[in-house]
Amino acid sequence: MDITRITNAASRIAGQARVTPLLESHGLNAIAGRRVLVKAECLQVTGSFKFRGGWAAVSALNDAQRTAGVIAYSSGNHAQGVALAAREHGAPAVIIMPSDAPAAKIAATRALGAEVVLYDRASESREEIGDRIASDRGLTLIRPFDEPEVIAGQGTCGLEIASQAAEMGVSEADVLVCCGGGGLTAGIALSCEAKAPGLRVRPVEPEGYDDTARSLASGQHEVNAASAGGLCDAILTPSPGALTFPIMQRLCGPGLVVSEEQALRAMAAAFAHLNLVAEPGGAVALAAALFHGNQIKGDAVICTISGGNVDPEIFKRALDFL
Repeated sequence: MDITRITNAASRIAGQARVTPLLESHGLNAIAGRRVLVKAECLQVTGSFKFRGGWAAVSALNDAQRTAGVIAYSSGNHAQGVALAAREHGAPAVIIMPSDAPAAKIAATRALGAEVVLYDRASESREEIGDRIASDRGLTLIRPFDEPEVIAGQGTCGLEIASQAAEMGVSEADVLVCCGGGGLTAGIALSCEAKAPGLRVRPVEPEGYDDTARSLASGQHEVNAASAGGLCDAILTPSPGALTFPIMQRLCGPGLVVSEEQALRAMAAAFAHLNLVAEPGGAVALAAALFHGNQIKGDAVICTISGGNVDPEIFKRALDFL
């Protein structure tokens, strides 16, 4: 992976993905005790950064691959990103989703024309299901994070962060990224290395699912004890990716870990101060910026809100903290 692949993805994505804003509010700055710049990927097409990787991957396929179709597995955001990209390229799409994924994400994926296959993530392997269906039907598998073109697509978010931060006078800061398998984290880290070397990327995860933080600390792939049941469904993965982990090892600072309550509080803060709707997994980076400031250095911090596809009942729980 290098910056050329990311800039090529940016060229293909231009006019399709939104250039999302880097936002600041006095209220969040006051809570954090420093400048907090929020990259609002919850405003991205399909409501999360995953559209970037989905479009980058589908647009890189040849005509025969698009005609045959694509398959992906996801709890919802990668599902929607790939489903929409496939539809716009005229490619059939099969999406494997956990049966406990938010109902809104399952419905949205079906509405985009994808065939949805549900599975039990506590007892079944989405990778095995995906490999079997892909082989049986001749589909191209687009993995949610361990895919070069997906990482490149997510890296376009980092290109924007580098440019926007410079415009706002920030050249040195930690960039906190909501992290599951590490596609967004690795992609942003590669972009910052090339375009803004003073920005240090740090992954953020929920308690109980901090495989990346533990892996960075130990120097080897660590695996979560649980694979389901957490509030932050969008970023629940068993272990960092084979492609993403070496990138994060080379370029990222230590991981940060937040509680589910802190994620909910961050959702409430994003709504109160920025009028943004965030999902729990998409709010963990903001939670770290607001509630773990003692682990962050500098006068400014940058954080992603990576997605806003939240079930109403969960959002109501978050608003109870206002």
